Amino acid sequence: MKVACVQLDIAFGAPKENFLKVEEKVREAASLGAKIVVLPEMWNTGYDLKRLIEIADLEGETTKKLFSRLSKELNIHIVGGSVSTKKGEQFYNTMYVTNSHGEIISEYNKAHLFKLMDEHHYLEEGNEKNLFTLDGVKMGGIICYDLRFPEWTRAHALSGAKVMFIPAQWPDARIDHWKILLQARAIENQIFIVAVNRVGSDPNNSFDGNSMVIAPWGEVLWVGENEEKVKLVDIDINEIEDVRKRIPIFQDRREVLYKYL
Repeated sequence: MKVACVQLDIAFGAPKENFLKVEEKVREAASLGAKIVVLPEMWNTGYDLKRLIEIADLEGETTKKLFSRLSKELNIHIVGGSVSTKKGEQFYNTMYVTNSHGEIISEYNKAHLFKLMDEHHYLEEGNEKNLFTLDGVKMGGIICYDLRFPEWTRAHALSGAKVMFIPAQWPDARIDHWKILLQARAIENQIFIVAVNRVGSDPNNSFDGNSMVIAPWGEVLWVGENEEKVKLVDIDINEIEDVRKRIPIFQDRREVLYKYL
């Protein structure tokens, strides 16, 4: 399964510029032979949260139309990172997934809001898992800070997800946490992790890339440097079955011990 990670810089508070760049990069990924294209977090506006009333994507319509058009035209699936959206009177950090027929097959609102970047002052939490199927493989997606909650990734794995996509705007000040946590989530759940971070900076943070693709045994298949990059990585879903035979953690779980009081 050929997956393209689109690690890019994001223009702060400039949706028109960002939409043009994303279309260009998605087309580049398709030209490399990608079947699934993965984008970073909040790529339409960056963290210009104070201006969301002006720049957030109303009901996600602009994003959904772009993804549907490109997916169908290029015969690719798009795991759309996430965008800032306005739904009703509230704002969200939302991931859309389209299949190669141009159909929106998943819509996920970030479940854990990151207070150090003021998300809780402007955005609403999501309350649902993000599970979808592409080419017969069950997959899932979470967003950035969600990574720090191992039970959230495990919930998706227990529901059958074999690949977890994790778009982010993870600041370079804590990039070591990013890399360690991603590898841990892959190993402890025996799944593929495809994580796409941004590069560049905004008025409050700088971002160092380090997007990663990690196999279920913990091998790092690719790690991005601090530059814009479209990287094609081929993953073999059959590796999961082999790893789970070697160490059958899902058979050995004692769920009765894990109930919260």
